[in-house]
Amino acid sequence: MYKKILIATDGSEHSERAEAHGLMLAKRSGALVTALYVVEVVHPARSIGGPPSLLLEEQKEGLMEEGKKIVDRVVQKGKDMGVEVHPMVEEGHPAQEIIDHAADYDLVVVGTLGRTGLSHLLLGSVAERVVRHAPAPVLVVRTRKDEPG
Repeated sequence: MYKKILIATDGSEHSERAEAHGLMLAKRSGALVTALYVVEVVHPARSIGGPPSLLLEEQKEGLMEEGKKIVDRVVQKGKDMGVEVHPMVEEGHPAQEIIDHAADYDLVVVGTLGRTGLSHLLLGSVAERVVRHAPAPVLVVRTRKDEPG
């Protein structure tokens, strides 16, 4: 059913659960997987002579390296299961990067903590934005706060 699956991960416990679901679906359907990690870059209002990003270059490099470790962990999990996984580390806004890449995939898999009420409203939700705007089907793997990773 699926030939290409995009698993968006941030390395957290709830995204690890999503990774497991995505890899299981890929194994069952023979799909190729891309593990995507997005380094969120915050751009300030433009000013003359101001820095192009709030992140210093070395901080960004550190975050990119951390993202590489996270997607490499997914690559290894895939190898252990017999699933081909391609690592991808991008910089930008996580929801938008996932949405932009989604057109190239049959399924997008994301994790969420399953917050409700005020905490959901205050924190926003990458998963919710992806569900609303991605051009491909999205599987949201929910982890409750009281559930172990």
